[in-house]
Amino acid sequence: MRMVELIEKKRNGFSLSGDEIRFIINGYVKGTIPDYQVAALAMAIYYKGMDSTETAELTSAIVESGEQIDLSPLGKLTVDKHSSGGVGDKTTLIVAPLVASCDLPVAKMSVRGLGHTGGTIDKLSSIPEIKLEMDQEAFISQVKRVGLAIISQTADLVPADKKLYALRDVTATVDSLPLIASSIMSKKIASGANGIVLDVKYGSGAFMSSQKEAEQLAKIMVAIGRSFDRQTIAVISNMDQPLGHAVGNSLEVLEAIDCLQGNGPADLMELCYELASWMLIVGQKVNSVSEARQILDKSLQSGRAWEKFLEFVSAQGGDVQKLLNKDLILSPLKVDYNSAQEGYVHKIDARTIAKCAMLLGAGRETKESEIDLGAGLYLLRKSGDFVKKGEPLICLYTSQSEKLDLALQLLPEGIIIKDHPPALSPVVSSVVR
Repeated sequence: MRMVELIEKKRNGFSLSGDEIRFIINGYVKGTIPDYQVAALAMAIYYKGMDSTETAELTSAIVESGEQIDLSPLGKLTVDKHSSGGVGDKTTLIVAPLVASCDLPVAKMSVRGLGHTGGTIDKLSSIPEIKLEMDQEAFISQVKRVGLAIISQTADLVPADKKLYALRDVTATVDSLPLIASSIMSKKIASGANGIVLDVKYGSGAFMSSQKEAEQLAKIMVAIGRSFDRQTIAVISNMDQPLGHAVGNSLEVLEAIDCLQGNGPADLMELCYELASWMLIVGQKVNSVSEARQILDKSLQSGRAWEKFLEFVSAQGGDVQKLLNKDLILSPLKVDYNSAQEGYVHKIDARTIAKCAMLLGAGRETKESEIDLGAGLYLLRKSGDFVKKGEPLICLYTSQSEKLDLALQLLPEGIIIKDHPPALSPVVSSVVR
C-alpha cells in the first residue's frame, strides 16, 4: 500500500478498508508515515466523512495501537462514564461514588483538562496527597476492594489517539464527527468496562453547538460501542450555562461534597441522577430510570455515597480529614462581580465563564501550562434568578491581580439581564440508545 493513494481514495469520497486503516494507524505510530500525510488524510476525512464501518475500523485500529485494560478479574459487570467536555462539570466526582455505593463497580481512567473544559484528574489533584497513577494490577485490586478507582490515563493506552489528536488540534480537523467519535470511544473500549454511559453536551460551553449535532455524534458513538459488544447509552445535555455553581478545581470538589451530602444544586443533581440511572441500567442492576432513581436517592440520603467517596479517596492516599472539614486551598485574591442592573438573569454564557476561569489560572492553554488549583469562579446567581443592581453575581478567585482584572473585563460579554423571567431549557434533552 502507498499512503498517497489512500489519501487520494478518501479525498475522492471512497471508503477505506479495515486493512488500509490499520496500515495508516500502525505506520503513523511507528513513524513510517509522516505527520503531513496523516494531516492530509484528516482533512480529507473532515470533508468526505467516514461510514459506520470505517469509523468502527478506525476505532479498533486506535484501540489496538496500545495497552488494553482487562477488567475480567473483577468477575462481574463494570461501568464507565464519559463527558464530551463541559464547564463546571464535576459529575464524575458525584456519579462514580454514587453508582459504586449501589454495588456496581466503577473502574475509570480520566484525563487532565486542556483549553476551556476542565479535567477530572485536575479536580481530584486539589485533594492533598491523593495518588492518581497506579499500575493495572493495583487499579483492579482497588476496584475489587472498594468498588471504585479513578486514575490518570496511562501513557500506553491508545497512543495513536494521542498523536492523532495533537495533529488534529493544529490542522483545524478537531470537529470531524468520525474523528471525535473514534477518539472518545477508543479510550473507553481500551479501558475495559462492559457498560459505557456517554454525556454528550451541546451549547456555548461544549464542542457541539446544537442538540442536533450532539445527537449525531451520540448515534455514531453508541453504534461503535455496540459493535464492540459494549452496552452503550448516550445522554444529551445542555451546556449553555455552567453546570452547578462552581468552576475551578478545588471549588468543584467542594461543590461535589455538597452534592454527596444531599445539598447539591438542582441542575447538577438532575444530570448526575440521569447519568447514574443509566449506569445502573447498563450494569443490569435495574430495569428502569424510575427504579434506579429510588435506589440512588436512598444511597445519597443514607450517606452511603458520601462514605464511598471518602473510602475511595482514602484508598488512593488522599487526606480525608481535609474533605471532612471542607478545607481545600482556595486562591487568596477573592473579588465579587456585581450586577450592573436589576432584573432576571437570562444568560451566564458557559464559554465566557470558561475563558475567565482559564485567565484566573484554573485551566490550561497548552499541555505544558501550570494550573492554580484554587482558582476559579463561583456563580452566586444562575439563569432564571432575580438580582438587584449592585448585588454580587459571581465570586472570582485567583492568585494574580492582573489576571483578575482581565477576567472582570471579560465577564460582561457573557451575562444578560432582562426585566422579565427567561424560558429555561432542561438540563437533559434526550437519550440515545
